[in-house]
Amino acid sequence: MNIVKYVVAGVVALFLLCIALGSFYTVDQGERGVVLTNGAFSSIAGPGLHFKTPIMQSVVKINTQQQTTYWGFEGQRTVMQGYSRDQQAAELRVSVTFHVPADQVEKVYAQYGSVDNLVERTVGRIAPQTIKTVFGQYDAVSVIQSRAKFNAEVGAAVIEAVKGPVVVDSVQIENIDFSDAYEQAVEARMTAQVEVQKQEQTLQQEKIKASIAVTQAQGRADSVKAEADANAYKVKAEGEAQADAIKARAAALANNPLLIDLTKAERWNGTLPTTMLPGGTVPFIEAGK
Repeated sequence: MNIVKYVVAGVVALFLLCIALGSFYTVDQGERGVVLTNGAFSSIAGPGLHFKTPIMQSVVKINTQQQTTYWGFEGQRTVMQGYSRDQQAAELRVSVTFHVPADQVEKVYAQYGSVDNLVERTVGRIAPQTIKTVFGQYDAVSVIQSRAKFNAEVGAAVIEAVKGPVVVDSVQIENIDFSDAYEQAVEARMTAQVEVQKQEQTLQQEKIKASIAVTQAQGRADSVKAEADANAYKVKAEGEAQADAIKARAAALANNPLLIDLTKAERWNGTLPTTMLPGGTVPFIEAGK
């Protein structure tokens, strides 16, 4: 009988201990507690220590901190595949960061039961479709060249599209992976473009060299022409000077006939001529000697 009494006492003590331990609970920072009384919503509990009626009341905790869901990352089963405007297939690696507002906790529990269900039925369904729609507005080349613009448009579109007791904070397009065949084609095209640019640069350099050569040749031609003009001017000036001298001398001779005899006398070397004019008494001085 004593043993039975001890057993009963132990059971009662254990029962009372469980009730005592079950009469309080804690809610962490970044969480809210949904207090249920006999399964019906009763209140929302904030962070801290709280008490509840054992057996009759229970608490469901809802995370209100920022969380992130992923598509296409290593280890993820879900793959987000889209098609660009030019029908190029690509796998997108995307992360969406969201949070549940504290004043929407009751609605989250009432409509979805948990944050996981909320994400699956809102962000998980709407975000991929919205991202694919925006991706389809870009061709493969432009989406790579305008990654920042594309990422901003995707983020704005997802934030606008996701409705419900959840707020999308940001969307990041971590990577865009096109098919190997397309990437090889892009690489070949880029190589060709680089080669064309190289040829264009070479052509420009040759044009510059040719322009320099023409300028130098023109300079040399101008120099030669200037020298020739100078020589021609010199010859012309000398000729005009000689002509003026002859003209002046001729005028002087015309005005003074005796000047001829004076010129002959100036040129005579003192030797008598060997030729005498018939009947002449004065030796004839040859002006040319």
